[in-house]
Amino acid sequence: MSPVTDPNPTRPPLIARESPRPLAPRSPDAPPPTRSRLTVPLLAVILLSLIPALMLAWQRVQYEQAQKTVALVMDYPAMAVQAQRVGLTPQALLDRYKALGVNGVAVYEDVIGNLVQRGDLYERRGADLAAENPGQGVNPQWVYLRALTPQGAQALRTLPGRYTIPTRTATVAGQTWLAWPTDPDFLPAGPNTALINDLKAQGLVLVYRPYDDEAVREPGADWPNVPFVAFTGDEVIGARTPERLEKIDQRLGQRLPALIEGSDQRGLDTLVETHGGARMFALNPSWQNRIGPVDTASKYGLAARERSQRLLYLRPFPTVYETEAFLKRTSDLLGHSGVKVGQPVITPFAPNDTLRWLSLLGPLAALVLLGLSYPLPRLGLTVALLAGLAALGLNGFKPFEGFALIAAITFPALGLVLRRSRVTDWFLATGLSLIGVLFVSALGANRDSVLGLEPFRGVGLTLLVPLLFVGLSFLPRQDIRQTARDIYNAPLRLGDIAVMGLGLAVFALVFLRRGNATGLGVSDTEAQVRQQLQDSIIRPRFKEVAGHPLALLGLSGVLPGYFSLLLLLGGVVGQASILNTFSHFHTPLLISAARVFIGLGVGLLLGLIAIPVVQFLLRFWNTHGTRRTTPEAQA
Repeated sequence: MSPVTDPNPTRPPLIARESPRPLAPRSPDAPPPTRSRLTVPLLAVILLSLIPALMLAWQRVQYEQAQKTVALVMDYPAMAVQAQRVGLTPQALLDRYKALGVNGVAVYEDVIGNLVQRGDLYERRGADLAAENPGQGVNPQWVYLRALTPQGAQALRTLPGRYTIPTRTATVAGQTWLAWPTDPDFLPAGPNTALINDLKAQGLVLVYRPYDDEAVREPGADWPNVPFVAFTGDEVIGARTPERLEKIDQRLGQRLPALIEGSDQRGLDTLVETHGGARMFALNPSWQNRIGPVDTASKYGLAARERSQRLLYLRPFPTVYETEAFLKRTSDLLGHSGVKVGQPVITPFAPNDTLRWLSLLGPLAALVLLGLSYPLPRLGLTVALLAGLAALGLNGFKPFEGFALIAAITFPALGLVLRRSRVTDWFLATGLSLIGVLFVSALGANRDSVLGLEPFRGVGLTLLVPLLFVGLSFLPRQDIRQTARDIYNAPLRLGDIAVMGLGLAVFALVFLRRGNATGLGVSDTEAQVRQQLQDSIIRPRFKEVAGHPLALLGLSGVLPGYFSLLLLLGGVVGQASILNTFSHFHTPLLISAARVFIGLGVGLLLGLIAIPVVQFLLRFWNTHGTRRTTPEAQA
């Protein structure tokens, strides 16, 4: 039928309807970057400032390699209770645990109630004592103590002067009592010197755990000579009174305060500023019993290998069998990771400030180069300036910390802004991200950040800002007002809305699940996979394993329309994750490097596989089911 007699002249011919069609209309490619005459000098500055950054990285690696000894510290009171329940002496049970790797114990400060339990003191409530001895002047609201042993007699002579609580001596039925106007059972009474000396003689690493009470006149005056002190509760002794905290700071002497993982103890930063500190990992007993020995051992192995924990604080399980299984598994994991069990010798990390100042030039040059490389250089420089000021402001305008954040948000985007026309450009983007890693480490790693006391400020921005940087580079080279009008007037289809919604949902999921503690949980299956990976190898980050293939697909251009640009943005997340990984300064540099390179290798392999697979699927989608046209049909 000729077009003149066709009853539907606007209907496309059959052959056109059956020919392969793209999934989306072809959009113009993103504009190429601006080639500034300053590009080469700025790249030279980056490379030159990389030299001091490499020297600082080497210094940090040497420091971390010398800090790979941990102590397995058993909670002595909890172990003593377990020993009593199974009919063993605490020493006999400790010997069994020592054979499985335990080389330290944590001993709490005595309270007066401990002296009563050990039989050194005898305690009577005033009401009971008054009922047994009427007319003897016993105050029924007070508590009375008398000595049963020479140690108890010595304690009664020294205890009254230890506290601000007024006491008095009373004679009842011919016996001398020390009367207290309040219950003294939980008042800190100093160290159990005999026990501590015995444990030290066994060569064990001692962690002393003192209690705080405002009634103690001179806290810390009688602390034993041990290497580590771990405070109890949410604050250190004296945190509420500057004069009292100053005394504790002085009386720590050569002892190191323990930084308990997940416990932000008030006043601890003051002590660490003077003495340094030892990172200590512990699990809540109820959570430990819930997840079992194998999972608990996995967490302790991870803490020692990847979080620089030097004191592993252990508590026994409800049964000796479970405890021994836990200790054996923990020792195996530590040995597999190359972590030694022994006496930790802890020194503070002290990077060279001169090298850090020289390294600072690299992120500055990268930020300027990023701004100059935008298709709209004025927009690029404005964005770069605002981002730099925000990074510095977020870090209190501290130069090292601020430029560490600038490096973390700039280098992941720089490569994909400079070049993004072929698959091999992924290697340039990755190389620049790895260069940025060295600057982040050089500027951000210091004594407090390595100890985990000073978290990386703006870690969430390391995922968000690079996306913004690359996204803005997609704007066409024209008046920004015209671009705004074009975007406003662009027709949207349901498919476009669905794709944008899916992209936002995926990014929100990635953003919320950043870091070690996230706002979203993981499934049991994912948790099991993570544990198996981290027990056998250093687990890569999912953002990198998924992001790198997306970048390779986007650079290949196999998908039509704006899909390639969206995939490039997904690839930016993979690049940003590289820098994000190294922003956890308490993780050893080589561990972070291994995690990143495993992610790069897996991501590259998946991306190279995905490109031909997607090409095949597109051809299949576009050609499957189309009718073959013959000359007779065309006629």
